[in-house]
Amino acid sequence: MQVEAAQQATQAAVSIASSLGLTVYDSVVLHNSNKLTLRLRPCDVLAQMAPAAHQYAQREVDIAQRLFEVGSPVAALEAPEVFARDDYVVTLWTYYEPLNRAIPPAGYAEALGRLHAGMRRVDLPTPHFTDRVSEAQTLVADRDRTPRLADTDRIFLAGTLDRLRRVVSDSGRPEQLLHGEPHPGNLLSTPVGLLFVDFETCCRGPVEFDLAHAPDEVADRYPGVDHHLLRDCRTLVLAMITTWRWDRDDQFPDGHRLGIEWLSQLRKS
Repeated sequence: MQVEAAQQATQAAVSIASSLGLTVYDSVVLHNSNKLTLRLRPCDVLAQMAPAAHQYAQREVDIAQRLFEVGSPVAALEAPEVFARDDYVVTLWTYYEPLNRAIPPAGYAEALGRLHAGMRRVDLPTPHFTDRVSEAQTLVADRDRTPRLADTDRIFLAGTLDRLRRVVSDSGRPEQLLHGEPHPGNLLSTPVGLLFVDFETCCRGPVEFDLAHAPDEVADRYPGVDHHLLRDCRTLVLAMITTWRWDRDDQFPDGHRLGIEWLSQLRKS
């Protein structure tokens, strides 16, 4: 978020937390891109804010709450609801003091396996992974939203997304509820164990789509992986995140440089 928007979102989060009886004297920015994540102190609550047009907050809260109830390794909600204030939606979560140590691949794989097992027990309406691919395809086709994307790159990305969407869809692998983006940035090492966060991208698909977001060493320790499908999923995911970086409204830090870098990497894959 830009500075003014971030200030407004922070005020909204502090106001909501205070209305719930939480004591807030200070806030610390933990992450700022398309969403703003704050640590509120001294109540030690994590607040996430997004523009009111953001349509996934309720689904994220519902899924996280259900997963927590079945014992999955997920961060707990401070309040199991979505709050609206001014032009923002706000969700409140338990803050966990991070442990500054590397997550071993075996532990990562075990935690992801437990998450997937819990997700097989959750029956909530979620999009298919192909819906997310379609969003990327729509973005590539829209020159107004991706004005800096060269024609040759646009054709290349469109072809890559279309081809791999069909390959993964036709794989015949079992499908289930997935995290959607279980990369290292969405896995916390905490005093109570490894916990996944950020469920707004949950979708249905083969587990290889999730594993495509994790380091290679994690997939090597996950049982029953189709490594040919995993390779295709990795390329598909790379094409998708490359597309997001060319969105004129993307606020990911250093996003344009990454878009150029990932396009080059994609051409070599």
